[in-house]
Amino acid sequence: MLGVTLATLLSAASAKIYFQEDFNDADWNKRWVQSKAKPAAERGAFEHTAGLWHGDAADKGIQTSEDARFYGISAKMTESFTNENKDLVLQFSVKWEQQVDCGGAYIKLMGETDQEKFGGDSAYQVMFGPDICGSSNRKTHAIFNYEPKNDNLQSKESIKVESDQLSHLYTMVVHPNNEYEVMIDEEVVSSGELEKNWDFLESREIKDPSISKPKDWVDAKKIADPEDVKPEGYDDIAEEIPDPSAEMPEDWDEEEDGEWEAPMMPNPDYKGPWKPKMIANPDYQGEWEHPMVPNPDFKEDPNLHVRCKDCSHVGFELWQVKSGTIFDDIIVTDSLDEAKEYAKKTFFAKQEGEKSMFEEAEKERQAAEAAEREAMAAAAAEEGEDEEDEEIDHDEL
Repeated sequence: MLGVTLATLLSAASAKIYFQEDFNDADWNKRWVQSKAKPAAERGAFEHTAGLWHGDAADKGIQTSEDARFYGISAKMTESFTNENKDLVLQFSVKWEQQVDCGGAYIKLMGETDQEKFGGDSAYQVMFGPDICGSSNRKTHAIFNYEPKNDNLQSKESIKVESDQLSHLYTMVVHPNNEYEVMIDEEVVSSGELEKNWDFLESREIKDPSISKPKDWVDAKKIADPEDVKPEGYDDIAEEIPDPSAEMPEDWDEEEDGEWEAPMMPNPDYKGPWKPKMIANPDYQGEWEHPMVPNPDFKEDPNLHVRCKDCSHVGFELWQVKSGTIFDDIIVTDSLDEAKEYAKKTFFAKQEGEKSMFEEAEKERQAAEAAEREAMAAAAAEEGEDEEDEEIDHDEL
């Protein structure tokens, strides 16, 4: 037990924190630079606030404040770093206070950046966090820039996202063994090998180009029964017949209306175009599988975990249809233990208070809506009585 404790203490002592931000002081905007990449009429401003519900009014974050706006803001880290042979941990909290319908809430890690020109075209190395737009696009982005392909690669797995109105903690960890974890509120929601979940590398195997499916390969599971013969007279069965229950109307005049004909109805004896019954194909050989061979273009990359090379800045570059998202408690480090300890002091310390305040606000909102509905119903009933009185007065006149 002493050995475990000592190892934990040594790990904490050697941990490196590259960036940490809780926005709890008035000088936060001296550390952060708002982008001017978009015209003034298109960009939104961040507000410094604890939000409508919170665990502590003094515990603030930054909140998007204007609908249908672009948002860009960034800060310089304590020092630039490369995560070779060590963990990369990126963690922050998001609160969709506005009942989000369409908006991004992801964070980016970047190298040297012109902060006033920071925008959608700015290069980044990591992009991580929730994105919601409608009912179909709801996921947590986990995107890495991969220099050999000069491409930003999205996770193949659709990672879950939280969409309620409470704060949630998003954590990404990339390990030196080329594995990763994504956590929400410290619960793992995605994990595995980087190589399998991102298209960093060419496929290890490809279909053998020297082999093709044999022309005589039989892969039809069923065939028409050669002994099944179409019954004689099958094609003579009409699709519709005159309705036998129909009777000529009494006022029908054949001299004026012409010869009466019963309306047509579906023929119960009609069975559609004839098809022979299907039977198992005695020559079926199964599904043909193309033989695989090693891909000559495949190149191993033992450093897939190096997702930050000289990372020096962190930022949010977003579009929000409906504003109100609050960001807080950001940490970039090489220690998951350090990130968890920071979350314990910040995110989890205010979680219960925020939840209680939100539930109370919801009760008040629901009560107000119920009162409004009752008032509208009473007004409608009174209006109906007034109209009824007016009708009575009119009748007496």
